[in-house]
Amino acid sequence: MDHQPHRRRFLSLAAGTAAASVVAACGARPAEAERFPVTKPDAEWRRQLGTAAYNVLRHEDTERPFTSPLNDEHRRGTFACKGCAQPLFSSRTKFDSGTGWPSFYAPLADAVATRRDSTLGMVRTEVHCRRCGGHLGHVFDDGPKPTGLRYCMNGVAMTFRPA
Repeated sequence: MDHQPHRRRFLSLAAGTAAASVVAACGARPAEAERFPVTKPDAEWRRQLGTAAYNVLRHEDTERPFTSPLNDEHRRGTFACKGCAQPLFSSRTKFDSGTGWPSFYAPLADAVATRRDSTLGMVRTEVHCRRCGGHLGHVFDDGPKPTGLRYCMNGVAMTFRPA
């Protein structure tokens, strides 16, 4: 009997809970330090996005794993930034990583940018929207072919448009 999927789910749940707690306690790096084509006052972002999406996109929070409806979205279409509607990922690159977050092996061309993230006592690569700077998630090197990458995204930070 293969216990790997259950172990991965447990570890994802534990890591997500721990990460959310630490980020909330330590604070996150705001995306405002960089300049982006789409900018808005903080109060406008808060009104537009709602609490959960605002916390993820503007303050680099992490949604709890297995809570996003986009994790189970399997139709053909495009995943876009909830902050500025920038198309981010094609459904053709989506795969089930077993982590509890929508995962993709490649973004659309010029859709996202990355930066080093050394919060939580580890070094990771953070992924953000190239247009508004909204935090989307992180990219890891344990994904499937053809890229070998896993863009592990917060579903609350995105919308889905069926083809």
